[in-house]
Amino acid sequence: MAAYVKAEEILPQELLDEIQKYVQGALVYIPRPRKSRLGWGYKNGTRAFLDNRNTAIRQAKSAGRTIEDLANEYNLSPDGIKKILYAS
Repeated sequence: MAAYVKAEEILPQELLDEIQKYVQGALVYIPRPRKSRLGWGYKNGTRAFLDNRNTAIRQAKSAGRTIEDLANEYNLSPDGIKKILYAS
């Protein structure tokens, strides 16, 4: 989570005065611009972990492992393994 920043330390006084017309003393979240937002799981590494796991599952299946074996190894249901294998 991002650190708390005091508005008066980073915003010009004119902008702060304008914001105070709408919000006084409340916490306001200002999101990143849409084009610079990170996708789910990219910041904390979860996306990379799942991508690597899914690649390993596909490679193991190509090497002859069964869906049941993979489900047991990765603690997923057989349907979960199938979704990974047959995803586009």
